[in-house]
Amino acid sequence: MCRRLPVVSTFRSTLWDWEEARDFCTMCLPYIDVLFGIEPYHLWKDEQDHQTGDVKDGVPFQPDFKQQDEVFHGFVKRYPNIKCIARHVRYAHSCSENSLMAYLWYDGKTYESQKLRFHILDRVGGGDAFVSGIIYALMNEYKPQDIADFGVAASAVKHTIHGDGNITDDVSLIEHIMQMNFDIKR
Repeated sequence: MCRRLPVVSTFRSTLWDWEEARDFCTMCLPYIDVLFGIEPYHLWKDEQDHQTGDVKDGVPFQPDFKQQDEVFHGFVKRYPNIKCIARHVRYAHSCSENSLMAYLWYDGKTYESQKLRFHILDRVGGGDAFVSGIIYALMNEYKPQDIADFGVAASAVKHTIHGDGNITDDVSLIEHIMQMNFDIKR
């Protein structure tokens, strides 16, 4: 899928300010195939007149399907090189209990994952686990719906592991969570 070198950038307030990150990350968009997240990028409604605002303006942190689909189409219209976009959405029920779901744009269509609710042992690394789950599913040619579900399940599993990395390589465990298959097999 990726014929070019991937461009990886992320916003960390200790490394750079928001506008600097946004300007740099936006400059990278013409050179990528797979995009994770929708920030920090400029997606101007009118490239010649930035006063008209950003396509993402007014879209909540927890968008509905239609809102997310419109944002994804804004990206691929402006950057036809993008082959896949994935982003997860977090719902915080308490400090120790969250839900995650994801949106995936792939092959011209937007998909919505199932929403998984879980207790948190360690939240650090959950986004990285989502990204690695999506990459794994893409590399193994999962169906688009399964790509989105696998990414969310990989992140949910990571939230139950102490430390920064998702140390499990048990794909069947992630697939069971992805399919919400919690029955005991004897």
